[in-house]
Amino acid sequence: MRDVAVVGFAQRQMEEFDGSPTMVELLVPLFAELYEQTGFTRKDIGFWCSGSSDYLAGRSFSFVSAVDAIGALPPVNESHVEMDAAWALYEAWLKIQTGEVDTALVYGFGKASAGVLRRVLALQLDPYTMTPLWPDTVSLAGLQARLGLEAGLWDERALAALVNRSLTDAESNENAIRKGGSSVEELLARPLYADPLRKHDCAPVTDGAAAIVLAAGDRARDASDAPAWITGLAHNVDALHLGSRDLTAAPSAGRAGQAAGVGSVDVAELHAPFSPQELILRRELGLADDVRVNPSGGALAGNPMFSAGLIRIGEAASAIWRGEAGRALGHATSGPLLQQNLVCVMEGKN
Repeated sequence: MRDVAVVGFAQRQMEEFDGSPTMVELLVPLFAELYEQTGFTRKDIGFWCSGSSDYLAGRSFSFVSAVDAIGALPPVNESHVEMDAAWALYEAWLKIQTGEVDTALVYGFGKASAGVLRRVLALQLDPYTMTPLWPDTVSLAGLQARLGLEAGLWDERALAALVNRSLTDAESNENAIRKGGSSVEELLARPLYADPLRKHDCAPVTDGAAAIVLAAGDRARDASDAPAWITGLAHNVDALHLGSRDLTAAPSAGRAGQAAGVGSVDVAELHAPFSPQELILRRELGLADDVRVNPSGGALAGNPMFSAGLIRIGEAASAIWRGEAGRALGHATSGPLLQQNLVCVMEGKN
């Protein structure tokens, strides 16, 4: 296996992006930021891979328009996944492992404010038995939270404490769109939104984009003084049908974590769009109590569709670059209620 590292990361998160629906205007400065971070130019990138969704954009092959942000000449080696860009990172990592390229730039983007997100995401459910009922994502998360509450896996105070920690941590994240902790009591006093969840238990609708540069061996060392070396990367999936699995568990996350060799980590950036999901993921991944989870604020502070998972990997890598972690975990999820999970483990070794 080739040594591959994350050497560059850039992101933008906002409540509403007033501009091009193709996101080209947002991606161009992100790519420029990555060139500045790594010293690479467009010609140094061997492979490009993006993550987005035509359903979210409301047009077929919407990702082709975003390719304009790369530039017309010279032609590039490019691919796309119809899901969170964390899975585009997986494809790019495999591309580098084949030896065909030494570098890759991965990016994801989404304009969730253009429609009713909680309804659009019903399209990811089973098209025969679930989607015709149009159960929205927030209501489904409320069912998940209620099941865990009645099973004694968590209580409302535990969820409020988790949210308060996330929003407090988000105060130091300039990209977070929701930030500022208060107190557990104040959060519990707020009205219910999707019983037993309150609005702060649900990730805010977020527009945005993110991009990461991967590089192998000496190319990584040339691009960064402290590369975040990927030591494990795996993804797994649970059943799509919600009635055929325990919604208070996510065994696919555990399997992905085991395959990636989670072990002991200092920081874990978990993609948990709803507060109970962080507790589920901590249990499935076997994280110790002293692991710092979501120091960026996590998805509860900002959750741009199709780049939020990639952001978790970028934030975990950033913790290594800043010297805050020797070993970090980035996690991404896709599908309803933690159906699909990807785990990326990184180290700051030489």
